[in-house]
Amino acid sequence: MKTSIPSLFLLSLISSPVVKAETEVNRAMLGMFQPIMESAENPANPLSDEKIDLGRMLYYDTRLSKNRTVSCNSCHDLASFGDDGLATSKGIDGQLGGRSAPTVYNAAIHIAQFWDGRAADVEAQAVGPILNPIEMGMPDEKYVISVLKSIPGYVEAFAKAFPGESEPVTYANVGKAIGAFERKLMTPSRFDDFLKGDNGALTDGEKHGLNLFVTTGCTVCHNGMGVGGHLYQKLGLVKEWPTKDLGRFEATKNEADKYFFKVPSLRNVTETAPYLHDGTVGTLEEIVSKMAEFQLGRTLSAEDTKSIVSFLGSLKGRIDESFVKQPELPADGPNTPKGDS
Repeated sequence: MKTSIPSLFLLSLISSPVVKAETEVNRAMLGMFQPIMESAENPANPLSDEKIDLGRMLYYDTRLSKNRTVSCNSCHDLASFGDDGLATSKGIDGQLGGRSAPTVYNAAIHIAQFWDGRAADVEAQAVGPILNPIEMGMPDEKYVISVLKSIPGYVEAFAKAFPGESEPVTYANVGKAIGAFERKLMTPSRFDDFLKGDNGALTDGEKHGLNLFVTTGCTVCHNGMGVGGHLYQKLGLVKEWPTKDLGRFEATKNEADKYFFKVPSLRNVTETAPYLHDGTVGTLEEIVSKMAEFQLGRTLSAEDTKSIVSFLGSLKGRIDESFVKQPELPADGPNTPKGDS
């Protein structure tokens, strides 16, 4: 018995594998994002290899703390995506700070520094913790400079980093050097590859999560080059958030700034738990769900939450290990203070 042509056609449809359609992303809606830059230039603090090298040394040096136990890297560990994994960070003598230490990676592109934006840029931020009695505990700027001047290798390094200055070892230059180093701490990711036109840089699941991220309204706050970090927003915008921290008000004393915080960047967010200014949210799934509820008045299903988290994984960036490795630090001089125990 002959099989008819229509029967053969139907048989081929049944036996052929089903090809799942690729998830599409409308690139017209991606204009709210920009690929990460290679470095965040500051005309007031031009980058140079000498300045960056000095900044790297200072970033890792515990001698910038009162008892020589804490460095910038202690709370912003570059080997752990610029974070320490703690709800609130530990300073000298095991003291706990009041807020969670945000990652230093990509921080130089933010609108300002600290959760309340009290420092204009990374140069201003870098010198704050050194004198904070809980964090690094140095008594004053004069003492910091006396320590640095007692270390011959630093005297030489500052002279190279700030040529032409009659007195290169200054507290302002400490901030400029560390800031120059931090301005190179950019982490390009697969999402950047996708923004530049590589459709294969994201999986179908991540593309679906990106679509949900946009349509849910997450991009109201999390946009731009940092996918956040570019504006201040009230925590508990549509539903009151339980916190005693007054946020930006602590810096400005402006009543309108109560409970406003700098929106965190979502770059490397899969690597920087716990979340929020006080580190009270432990998982990415929980913070995504709660942000939808408290900031947008939306209730996400577990499946949609999982999809958005999948997209956020594409924001994990590439780190130049050779650039961030701990440098060899200059040796103490004969009069270098040994620190207060």
